[in-house]
Amino acid sequence: MESNTRKHMSIRVHGRVQGVFFRASTQEKAEELGLTGFVQNEPDGTVYLEAEGGVEALNALEAWLHIGPRRAKVEKVEVEKKAELEGYSSFEQRR
Repeated sequence: MESNTRKHMSIRVHGRVQGVFFRASTQEKAEELGLTGFVQNEPDGTVYLEAEGGVEALNALEAWLHIGPRRAKVEKVEVEKKAELEGYSSFEQRR
């Protein structure tokens, strides 16, 4: 499989992930990895994100999400891989 093939992942992170700079840290990590997409807080207390990019970069983000920023306590990471790309041009934080 080519490592430069772009893929799409939808991810929901459970635990103490709101109010601990999770969105800002996720955006920083995604940009560092060259990924595009978005991250947002959900009403149920989870953080939801969609990311697009190379397989290795997506795998690195997924691994990081299991840990998160220092003050977070990640309990579960749910990942759904999609075939269709959304074509995001940057990685942004949404409310």
